[in-house]
Amino acid sequence: MNDIDMQIQWQEGRDESVEIGYLNPHDQQCCGHCGVLGADHGQYAYKTECTICGYVYGTKESDMYERRCPECQDGAAGIKYWKTINR
Repeated sequence: MNDIDMQIQWQEGRDESVEIGYLNPHDQQCCGHCGVLGADHGQYAYKTECTICGYVYGTKESDMYERRCPECQDGAAGIKYWKTINR
């Protein structure tokens, strides 16, 4: 199996703002996490999609509720939310 064939298992967080499908007041949607730790101790990095421009980026768990898009809303740069396969 190669990297392209691998399925990612997206998971929800413990709070409402990190449930898959959650839309914050700035139209940023939570897409879940795949087990990658974020910048805060014991929290995950979440895949986030801007429903305005479609930009996809990573968000700290603690920021999801107030996040703004880095592409169209002058939000902070995203963080890594994906795993890298080592060979």
